[in-house]
Amino acid sequence: MTVAKKPTIPAQLPEEMPRVGNWFTKNFGLMIVKLLGWRIEGEFPPEKKLMVALAPHTSNWDFIVAMPFIMALRLKASWLMKKEAFFFPFKGLFMWLGGIPTDRGAAGGMAKQVASQFRQNEKMWVAITPEGTRKKTARWKNGFLRIAYAANVPVLLIAWDFPSKCICVDSVYRPTGDLETDMREIQRRFHKYQGRNPGNQTDLNEAA
Repeated sequence: MTVAKKPTIPAQLPEEMPRVGNWFTKNFGLMIVKLLGWRIEGEFPPEKKLMVALAPHTSNWDFIVAMPFIMALRLKASWLMKKEAFFFPFKGLFMWLGGIPTDRGAAGGMAKQVASQFRQNEKMWVAITPEGTRKKTARWKNGFLRIAYAANVPVLLIAWDFPSKCICVDSVYRPTGDLETDMREIQRRFHKYQGRNPGNQTDLNEAA
């Protein structure tokens, strides 16, 4: 009996997903993904605007694995960077790749700034690692939820699972507006996945 091989990336992607890149970047990313031996499981939602929470973030390897997938999917994943980094000749490149310049000292804070970017773009998926560090931490940072509240967008949960060599598109979480309830439920959904360094993962009981 022949067992069908699982696809490396989904065959169908939603039209609502923000895209960037071309045939070359897609196939280069796919080549790297296959060399690493990883795959994606799950379906991307038909949402034009999302916060994307990525966890468990325990190693520099997380981004080494994630970047070729982003290329293979031709996904324009937006990310936050201080505005001072957006200078010539890098500004245009950072913006094309999805960079969002932020001013930590601006009135209203980060959530207001990113919410404004959501309003200005037809499609935008903003990716954040809630732990905020590769080291073990007792509590996750809640900035991604505050942005989701301010922009009125759902949160897509995507996990690195190193034992299975899988990037898992887990679920779309629609925030209730109760910060403690939302954080607890999101962490609960991520708890079944294992990062490269399990000892650096936040303990669910500590975080509750």
